[in-house]
Amino acid sequence: MTELDVVVAIESADDIVTARQAGRDMATKLDFSMTDVTMITTAISEVARNISKYAGRGEIRLGVIRRQARRALMVEAVDQGPGIADPEQALEDGFSTGSGLGLGLPGSRRLMDDFELTSALGEGTTVTMWKWLPPGV
Repeated sequence: MTELDVVVAIESADDIVTARQAGRDMATKLDFSMTDVTMITTAISEVARNISKYAGRGEIRLGVIRRQARRALMVEAVDQGPGIADPEQALEDGFSTGSGLGLGLPGSRRLMDDFELTSALGEGTTVTMWKWLPPGV
């Protein structure tokens, strides 16, 4: 996939903490500011929580890639769950199919520099997010 690959299996709510810590460790090693580290770990928490809550299991994948002629930390959340019926609606603040506030996906999108959501009913969901690396890294 990329350099510095890390894959965290999400099979229970406890794995959210593991994914968050892996993201924190990688972002810190890449010299992100504490503010960016917090934003990255929060975004990871949100997408990992969605995997745990809606799909039951999946993976958080972390790595460094080149995107749009820049290097970026990539976070990819992948599951083979039920999928999202209306991905555009799922990115609207306040929309939730569960008991949440509907801030997870839209909030994650705001915390990162670039964001993509692909989903198909019965096939699963992939959320890919990028945060540009600090200059000189």
